[in-house]
Amino acid sequence: MIYTFFSLRTAGFVLGLAMVLAHILALVNGPALRAWLTRLPRSRPAGIALLSVAGAWAFWLVATMDLGEFDKYRTLGKIIVPVAYFLSLQFVDEFLAVRAAGMLCLLAAEPFLEAAFLRPEVSRLLVVVLAYAWIVLGMFWVGTPYVMRNQIAWITRTAERWKVGCVVGIAYGAAILFCATVFYA
Repeated sequence: MIYTFFSLRTAGFVLGLAMVLAHILALVNGPALRAWLTRLPRSRPAGIALLSVAGAWAFWLVATMDLGEFDKYRTLGKIIVPVAYFLSLQFVDEFLAVRAAGMLCLLAAEPFLEAAFLRPEVSRLLVVVLAYAWIVLGMFWVGTPYVMRNQIAWITRTAERWKVGCVVGIAYGAAILFCATVFYA
């Protein structure tokens, strides 16, 4: 267990609250956020910021987690992660923000899956399904980053589609918050 401090109840509160607040913000600031999202995939500053967070998180994991039989490679990992970070900054010009967001999705899924691991509550699947969606999206965004651009173009095409997406996000977040309050211990 890497994130021992992250219980299912904490994970539910964090995830549910983040989803509700983010989607309310998206609903209220629709036009401005839609315009920003369309520029995000090619935004170099956003890519640097997201990649920096992903690089620091990956370095922290390599430095602190139990690597088991691969523990002898910890020092090599501590070298490879920063080198990969700087090489990515130097040579990945196309869709850096998308690739970095994909890396963050892959990193962010693990604590939520760990929190729900071997828990008896069926409602934990709300968290698990979302974490696996992040994993699938993360793999696509890292490998074929134009997919995120197309997804953003699809959701931002009409105001009605944007509003429906926001309402669905608010409802999903509220369901997770409800389960964290009532079912998760």
